[in-house]
Amino acid sequence: MSIRLSAVRAAILLALLPAAVAAQGPLTPNTLKLDDSAKRPRATLSDVALLAGHWHGPFLGATAEEVWLPAAGGQMAGIARIFKQDAVVFYELMVCVEEEGSVSMKLKHFGPELKGWEEKNDVVTFRLVKADAHGVWFEGLTFRRQPDGGLQGFVAFRQKDGTHREEAFVYRPVGK
Repeated sequence: MSIRLSAVRAAILLALLPAAVAAQGPLTPNTLKLDDSAKRPRATLSDVALLAGHWHGPFLGATAEEVWLPAAGGQMAGIARIFKQDAVVFYELMVCVEEEGSVSMKLKHFGPELKGWEEKNDVVTFRLVKADAHGVWFEGLTFRRQPDGGLQGFVAFRQKDGTHREEAFVYRPVGK
């Protein structure tokens, strides 16, 4: 009887596996996309907690600094500044929120004079594709914890021709 029950459980898991795998696919070599936006992974803010901290590193020929606060009030807030030769190039204000049973990262860009790039009520949204103890994969944005405590990231930039170009970066914890 238990062998038969195990076989049934295995059959159910195998039947569900293709649907779960089919819900995501590669966007670039190190970033993912949702093939079916209705099949978002179940997640909470605790699944993206590895972002919390004060990080810095080279990014697009400049220096990036990111600070992520632990979750509070149903959100995880972060701010980034990109600067080059002691001048700020731009800022990002970011929040991770639970929505649709999953997590999304929403952000807005601001120039050094705090003029927004996006329209007043618009945000850039990265929907969660996958998370585990070693990384977080949003659509077009990946963060993976490194053995030395750093975060390796990858972001996919959409080109005019519709293809995507991937940029890699490595953040180190500040003060460690």
